[in-house]
Amino acid sequence: QGQLGESGGGSVQAGGSLRLSCTTSGRDFSEYNMAWFREGPGKEREFVAAISWRGNRTLYADSVKGRFAISRDNAKNAVYLQLSSLKPEDTAVYYCAADGLGGTARAMNHGRIPGVSDYDFWGQGTQVTVSS
Repeated sequence: QGQLGESGGGSVQAGGSLRLSCTTSGRDFSEYNMAWFREGPGKEREFVAAISWRGNRTLYADSVKGRFAISRDNAKNAVYLQLSSLKPEDTAVYYCAADGLGGTARAMNHGRIPGVSDYDFWGQGTQVTVSS
């Protein structure tokens, strides 16, 4: 089994920044494509960003392009999400996910956004609250 653990969430004012971290344990995730999703109040879980296992390919939801940046450090078993220029609509629980099913690559190759079903490992989430 493998575990994912998110940290770095908090409360910020609009325009502020946060850096979320996802640390992995229990198995080697260095060859897994990884992603961040979020679930806002009363909303379904939605894709935010993904990164290939080598870190050379990234994919973003249109709503966060130019504001968020995903990165990873396989030596530290960690994936990061830098959140900048935050807006109240970014308020959500942010989840880290690992893809052991190949869905991220298929999504990237076919120009579609990955979905929840493309990922088989999930963290517990970290709350981000943005006030206006």
